[in-house]
Amino acid sequence: MNNIFGIVVSIAFIAIIMLAGRLFEKAGKEASRKFIHIMLSNWWIIAMVFFENPWIVAIMPSAFVIINYASYKMNIIKVMERDEDDENKESLGTVYYALSLLILSLITFGPIKNPLIGLCGIAVMGYGDGLAAVIGQSVKSPEYKIKDSTKTVAGSCTMFFVTLLIIAGFLQYSMADYVAIKSILIAALMTIVEAVSIKGTDNITVPLLTSLMAFLMV
Repeated sequence: MNNIFGIVVSIAFIAIIMLAGRLFEKAGKEASRKFIHIMLSNWWIIAMVFFENPWIVAIMPSAFVIINYASYKMNIIKVMERDEDDENKESLGTVYYALSLLILSLITFGPIKNPLIGLCGIAVMGYGDGLAAVIGQSVKSPEYKIKDSTKTVAGSCTMFFVTLLIIAGFLQYSMADYVAIKSILIAALMTIVEAVSIKGTDNITVPLLTSLMAFLMV
């Protein structure tokens, strides 16, 4: 019964976020996309509250791997998709996002039995990467290019400090040693990974590597 209720809450939560994302379209398509990107990462908390079985947890991410790919191909969920003239139009970022949720669901609710490790990766992907894009576009700062992707110093600094806070909180809660050093190391590494991951691949490299580093550092 708890699993069924959790799935219903998950669907309702995702529907509310999608509808709310429409309101942000007035501020621009990218603002809407980043709102959804950030807020959907909070689904992991719902999963931690309601689910224990990794295969049950994996139901929602599995469905959205398929849905997001279909939307990418056929522009079904317009609020999530990029405009035709966007330089990142060919990005499979939304698919990688759902795939990361799926992989971390199966691993951290399964063999590792520590969903907090998955939360680290998902939160860094959601808030770190999401806020990096928002602040990077809002604050004037030097830009740099990696292949076809344009990054900003403000965005990279945001990624670093948000990741630092998330990892420091997790390590402190886990009573790990050398919290400051480990947090700075992971934050620096993930900032570099986010910068060099092109065409939406940061939505899979960042969460998986963040969770792996968190697991190794505990």
